[in-house]
Amino acid sequence: MCTPAQLQVITRPGTEETQTVAGALKRSVSRRDLLVGSLAFSVAPALSHFSAHADAIMAFTEIAPGIFVHQGRFELQSPLNRGDMSNTSFVVGTDAVAVIDTLCSAKLGSELRAAIRAVTDKPVRYVINSHMHPDHVFGNVAFKNDDNVEFIGHHKLARGLSARADTYLAANKMMLGDDAFAGTEIVLPTRGVDDKVTIDLGGRQLTLEAQSVAHTDNDLIVSDSATGTLFLGDLLFSGHIPTLDGSLRGWLSLIDKLEHYKPTRVVPGHGPHAMQLPEAVGDEKRYWSTVATDVRRMIKEGKTMNEATKTAGQSERGHWKLFDQYHVRNVTAAFAELEWE
Repeated sequence: MCTPAQLQVITRPGTEETQTVAGALKRSVSRRDLLVGSLAFSVAPALSHFSAHADAIMAFTEIAPGIFVHQGRFELQSPLNRGDMSNTSFVVGTDAVAVIDTLCSAKLGSELRAAIRAVTDKPVRYVINSHMHPDHVFGNVAFKNDDNVEFIGHHKLARGLSARADTYLAANKMMLGDDAFAGTEIVLPTRGVDDKVTIDLGGRQLTLEAQSVAHTDNDLIVSDSATGTLFLGDLLFSGHIPTLDGSLRGWLSLIDKLEHYKPTRVVPGHGPHAMQLPEAVGDEKRYWSTVATDVRRMIKEGKTMNEATKTAGQSERGHWKLFDQYHVRNVTAAFAELEWE
């Protein structure tokens, strides 16, 4: 049983209101247990009188009415942190709930599902994956037995994830350990987005837009009509160094476009709960521009990829967490791409 010290807090920024939320509840939250805000879809839990039953629970912040975000850690996944290393969100409408990214294991996906149930009894109708990386999709399995749930991703996600399935499963099991990874399996999208799709949660619509190759070749952006919130997935890193599994040139091109977007707020895949454009993409743009400039110069000078990994982009070292873990991979990918431009 969770003790009071184990309870997490959901805070709505800009107010004094906080609520304790357990990762699993003895019973579902009924309508009379919800505090309904000025908008019909804005809900907040009143749960201080409930008993909680879970070994671990998950904290969310309500960044706008009906939009809840959990911030992952800036760490490599391990048994100690259970792989809680990326952001996950859910959006509550008057009729249904949509989840955006589900973390990296069945257990964390189950905690996410329990956190949703602590906020609302509305059904989860949509599980949206921003791209194929394990820390954003492996929690899908926690929702696969929900009635009428639809899994949605970029039309290239299923192919990409299927191709790497065995590698991803083995690597993540090794990093997390048998216990933390238990029950995890791959659940592919049941619906692919080729261009743009709109889904209705009741009182608000989410627009899902497939992107060209950038962070990966299967990035998806989600925007909420009711609050002007834009979910960028791993197209936006803040604090945590960006990682390249697609196209550096494509990513820089997309960043140029994002600088002209005018959402109310953006949610990164790794970083704070919410940020503002265009400032949010400034560090990321500087990093990739620096890597591109250095790599192009070294290619022109006849340097090898190995030489580039030792010096290109090193001026960025002090600006990012996990720089030593990912930067060499980024330079390697950038060199392979730019060598043939």
